[in-house]
Amino acid sequence: MSIEIDEAYLKRQLEALLRIASPTGYTDEIVHYCSRELERLGLKPELTRRGAIRAVRQGSRRHGARAMVTHLDTLGAQVKSVKDNGRLEVIPIGHWSARFAEGARVTVFSSAGSFRGTILPIKASGHTFNDEVDTLPVGWRYVELRIDAVTTSRQETLALGIDVGDVIAIDPAPEFLENGFINSRHLDDKAGVAIALAAIEALERAAATTPVDTYWLFTIAEEVGVGASSILTGDIASMLTIDNGTSAPGQNSAEFGVTIAMADQSGPFDYHLTKKLVDLCQSEGIPYQKDVFRYYRSDSASAIEAGHDVRTALATFGIDASHGYERIHMHALVSVARLVAAFAVSRVEIKRDAREISGVEGFTHQPTEEADNPLPPEFGSTGSRNT
Repeated sequence: MSIEIDEAYLKRQLEALLRIASPTGYTDEIVHYCSRELERLGLKPELTRRGAIRAVRQGSRRHGARAMVTHLDTLGAQVKSVKDNGRLEVIPIGHWSARFAEGARVTVFSSAGSFRGTILPIKASGHTFNDEVDTLPVGWRYVELRIDAVTTSRQETLALGIDVGDVIAIDPAPEFLENGFINSRHLDDKAGVAIALAAIEALERAAATTPVDTYWLFTIAEEVGVGASSILTGDIASMLTIDNGTSAPGQNSAEFGVTIAMADQSGPFDYHLTKKLVDLCQSEGIPYQKDVFRYYRSDSASAIEAGHDVRTALATFGIDASHGYERIHMHALVSVARLVAAFAVSRVEIKRDAREISGVEGFTHQPTEEADNPLPPEFGSTGSRNT
């Protein structure tokens, strides 16, 4: 069955998620929001001790379940030291360039409450430093956080309640354009969360049945490499990660349709599950392309590295300038949501996956036959080109 995605709902969820600061290590509030929305949609969320969310939509069978995983945490920063001039030295949370930190408006979460501020180059004034503002190197050592409070010394900043280790959230500054483009920070992976919620909403609205239970997982530390390492259960046989694809020179990703990742830096994704996604895109008329990401890892990698024996795949929405000031298009978000919903209701092909360990009977095969590759007629029967 074809599941219709409510584009307006998806957009509303993305707007709401972007308003909630959630750098890795400071995700409690977005966990509360996402849990409430899951409950409103009819699911019962379960939380780990630190706040990763697991919600099950029941299917016809428990064993051999499927999982859809996204992550709630985003990039951010942290106070490294309080400088003599009262400003803050900062270090990144997650992997991103200080080039994109320069000029960012931020919120510092301290024990005394939150403070607003701006990350600036240490030589920010052209009237003072002249050409040095253009020759200053790019790096976290060359930026500082100016707090919007009366402080000109380390002692005054510490007296405000700001100290080493305080978490810093970077303003997303979202802009939703009429032509479908969306510009914002933290679309990785707030857009993936919105996609998952939209797929759930569509399945519930259609009263869709699924052949196996579907686990909807929302992790809280993907940006620092932890991801889905501790939230899977033994019932889960296959896992589809929803995350961003890198649209950039040399990549095949696009801001339209679904980009299906064939491999990332941890190696190839599961052959059979990835092929199933391609087949679903073709049968459902969902535009797609394939790509390989050399400098990229996701919740799938953390699950496999933690020892979970699950088939994994990665369906992405193309992002331009990933981990910077990002841009996506609604066409990709709706396309991925359609694929996620289609995967949830699709039949199970590999029935032995319902058991963690079993014999060789029913185990999969991968094609190895030689392709039909006849010589063109102009070469003749001997292989020499006829002239």
